[in-house]
Amino acid sequence: MRQDQVEPDQRRSARVCAGAGEAASGPVLFDAVLLDRDGTLIEDVPYNGDPEKVRPVPGARAALDRLRAAGLRLAVVTNQSGLARGLLTEERMRAVHARVEQLLGRFDAWLVCPHDDGDGCGCRKPAPGLVHAAARELGTVPARCVLVGDIGRDMTAALAAGAAGILVPTPVTRPQEVAAAPQVAPDLPAAVAEILRRRAAVDPATWRRADPATDRSATDRPDALRQVGGRRAGTVLVVRADSAGDVLVTGPGIRAVAADAERVVLLCGPRGRAAAELLPGVDEIIEHRLPWIDPAPDPVDPTDMTALTARLAAVGADEAVVFTSFHQSPLPLALLLRLAGVRRVSAISDDYPGSLLDVRHRVPAGVPEPERALSLAAAAGFTLAAFDGPALRLRPASAPPPEVGAPGYVVLHPGSAAQARGCPPELAVRIVRALAAAGHRVVVTGDPGERELTAWVAGDVAVDLGGRTSLAGLAATVAGAGAVVVGNTGPAHLAAAHGVPVVSLFAPTVPFGQWGPWRVPTVRLGDPEAPCRDTRAARCPVPGHPCLSGVEPGQVLDALRLLGVTPQVRPGPPAVGCGTGVPAGASIGGSSR
Repeated sequence: MRQDQVEPDQRRSARVCAGAGEAASGPVLFDAVLLDRDGTLIEDVPYNGDPEKVRPVPGARAALDRLRAAGLRLAVVTNQSGLARGLLTEERMRAVHARVEQLLGRFDAWLVCPHDDGDGCGCRKPAPGLVHAAARELGTVPARCVLVGDIGRDMTAALAAGAAGILVPTPVTRPQEVAAAPQVAPDLPAAVAEILRRRAAVDPATWRRADPATDRSATDRPDALRQVGGRRAGTVLVVRADSAGDVLVTGPGIRAVAADAERVVLLCGPRGRAAAELLPGVDEIIEHRLPWIDPAPDPVDPTDMTALTARLAAVGADEAVVFTSFHQSPLPLALLLRLAGVRRVSAISDDYPGSLLDVRHRVPAGVPEPERALSLAAAAGFTLAAFDGPALRLRPASAPPPEVGAPGYVVLHPGSAAQARGCPPELAVRIVRALAAAGHRVVVTGDPGERELTAWVAGDVAVDLGGRTSLAGLAATVAGAGAVVVGNTGPAHLAAAHGVPVVSLFAPTVPFGQWGPWRVPTVRLGDPEAPCRDTRAARCPVPGHPCLSGVEPGQVLDALRLLGVTPQVRPGPPAVGCGTGVPAGASIGGSSR
């Protein structure tokens, strides 16, 4: 029997299998750290073959020992083009590495690319080959690795493999590389501290050990801390009253709650209802528009609020976990939950909550949204099931529309509910024609209000599905894709949930590290330094959409090659405007090493 045909109380959360290729070990975010060599671990001496010139960066040994003590495996991933250029021998390189280990301790693996840029190998960063090889050597997968490096090539390689990345800038790091990085740390010890903090934040034991008298980030009330382990009896109300993409990225946190609850009821808004129906772990859905969350709110209606309070009381929830985005307050709803008789309420809140919250959690700015949700669940005492992992997941997909053909096509989704985050239409047209000319089968998707846009973009060279699928149908279409080309909008998260690589046309109105595709191979395109940066604008505040209008179709083709997505049919004649280019961050490296 298909899962979408069973009764709601049978559609249990935690009984979702771990994703293919990802080890199933509960809430662990990272079990391996990959480190660039020159400029990250040791001072950058070009083509160095002299062990006497090895100088560790300040604090390196102590930082690495912290990682080792935490049980993390360590590997070095380094480009050494001096080998290809005849400026360095393997013997001298090994002598340098021996000196590095003498000063910094043993590494579990060394992965070296001996090639130069013109060799066309798959291992030279920004290609992801070294990251994949390191993960295999360490017995893990890229999604459970974080790469620390000092230039854009390191970050591009990490993202293209599906790993996390932390940039530690040096004087040779370019400003655009810093702006494009998913996360930035001032030095290696700070990067290590952040890795350990993020790893601990999703572990309920961290918050159980916290002393409320001294650690106000964990909770403001001692009685909110509970023992961890074992299934809890009772009903838990979880809340995410945002758009479809927001609901999708909250999925890991909701599954963590569901793993320890008998029943999970999700309160969402009308914009997120279709996404809520795709999430494992949800037994019942309550749909209600919240005027303090909705982007185009109606005036607050006392009668409506009274009705919502009564509806919440009817749930009979033993406790509630209120998930919000970083700029939203959970306190209005927390007040209604108290009026509805909910005894325990957990939420992230920088504002003083008084007696509205039992667990008042705080999260640093810029944390990826799925991690943010998982850390709140952990602070409330919930953890993912042992066989689950901290990835986005959906209920099993139905079959895609037959006209898309066999799996392996490229999906282009040009639109977005927020205009600032969509692909400029003229660019979308050029990308589709370049993809088709290169031999890719292309499917253009969009919601019912975007049918005119998708028809124009698809033209006579792509399959137009604009307005012809539900969100579940769109998810099924994405599941069969070889890659998805999309802005910062819902289909990017659908792709992440299905492990489908993403070419992210990312407008920098919000931080990429917080909202970019989660734990899936990704190449980011667009200008990370555009004037719209960090404005949170829903409509482009700058004429001409400069953050994305400068992207060339050739960059999309290069991004697909970097992700290992190849055409399936014989290429046609070159398309107009289909120049070659290199993804942002891939060709920009303060060093050619």
